[in-house]
Amino acid sequence: MKALDHVTVLDLSRVAAGPLGTQTLADLGARVWKVESLKGDDTRTWGPTTASGNSEGPYFTAVNRGKQGLAINFKDPRGQALIKGLAQHADVLVENYKVGDLARHGLGYGDLAPLNPRLIYVSLTGYGQDGPRASQLGYDTVLQALTGIMTLTGDADRPPAKVGVAWIDVMSGLTCTVSVLAALAARDKSGQGQHVDLSLFDVGLMALLDAGQDYLQNGNVQVRSGSVHRNFAPSQPFEATDGWLIMAIANEDQYRRFCAMIGRDDLLTDPRFTDNRKRLQHREVLAAEVAAEIAKRSRAEWIELGVRNKVPINPIHSVGDAFGDGHAEARGAVWNLPRAGDAPLPVIASPLRHMSATPAAPSSPPPGLGQHTGAVLQQVLKLGADEIAALKADGVIHCP
Repeated sequence: MKALDHVTVLDLSRVAAGPLGTQTLADLGARVWKVESLKGDDTRTWGPTTASGNSEGPYFTAVNRGKQGLAINFKDPRGQALIKGLAQHADVLVENYKVGDLARHGLGYGDLAPLNPRLIYVSLTGYGQDGPRASQLGYDTVLQALTGIMTLTGDADRPPAKVGVAWIDVMSGLTCTVSVLAALAARDKSGQGQHVDLSLFDVGLMALLDAGQDYLQNGNVQVRSGSVHRNFAPSQPFEATDGWLIMAIANEDQYRRFCAMIGRDDLLTDPRFTDNRKRLQHREVLAAEVAAEIAKRSRAEWIELGVRNKVPINPIHSVGDAFGDGHAEARGAVWNLPRAGDAPLPVIASPLRHMSATPAAPSSPPPGLGQHTGAVLQQVLKLGADEIAALKADGVIHCP
């Protein structure tokens, strides 16, 4: 049994946030129909590809496994009719078109809810359905700028920097999944679906966490501090004899154990360092003392000492190092999806794979463009082979 094997999702979303949200639903067992334009999701052409085709580009592959792929031209009235038909068989619809785009084609929430009152319709946009920026194009990079995270990322003496991955997209995708699960739970009680207005802007502000709250509560505008933690010390990168590591000393017990571990009881009694607020005030002086000690041993030695003394300390890994870590293997961090006539496709496993009763589980590789169009239209909407052929010939759908 899978948690969501009773749920069908009509996925009209593209790029990252929406597809990640629906992929999580697929990992939990939902049937997901991914509907693309006849040109395909933009991310099919992002980044390097393999000899097997665009569908294996890393961006597309990262957020589209476990879905059935359809390609439908919804600008054509016959395409719109197909979407409406599928919506009547769906529990959830997720879209991330510009505000009003789908409504202009008769596919807005107001158009589909009368056809399926139980439909949960998620609109995931850059800025939401209203407000002065609602009509603007919204991508993760420009939202990282607008919501302030870039002013908190990078070194103080360098230009503002974005997070190295699509940070707001990832959190928006997960928030999308949460909204669907909440709406499904509400529907179980009311019998009615609802419209979810979700935006990258709202998620980006939420994810400012303490930096946002510090401004609201105290009027403090925090600034870039590189990899130095703003709230406790010592917590920053240090260089061992063979590479970089990072530690995070977050409370007094950890600091006492740390001072004992490096053999520097004087750092414990020094009046500049006797509590966290004082250590923050004199952070640079403390960091210089710590750096001199860390430079005496290898990373492996410090990691071993950290584990033994219960001090949070880890090597700074590359992405390859992270997947090569023995803990990643022990936790099953990679799923290998079988592909006909080709080697298995490695993908990043869902973190929900460790649920005791209904774990997320691997399914199928990301679909080729329109791979399942004919099968879904035949099975769900009961279209005949001649009708499907005619729609294909007229450019309403794409079938391989």
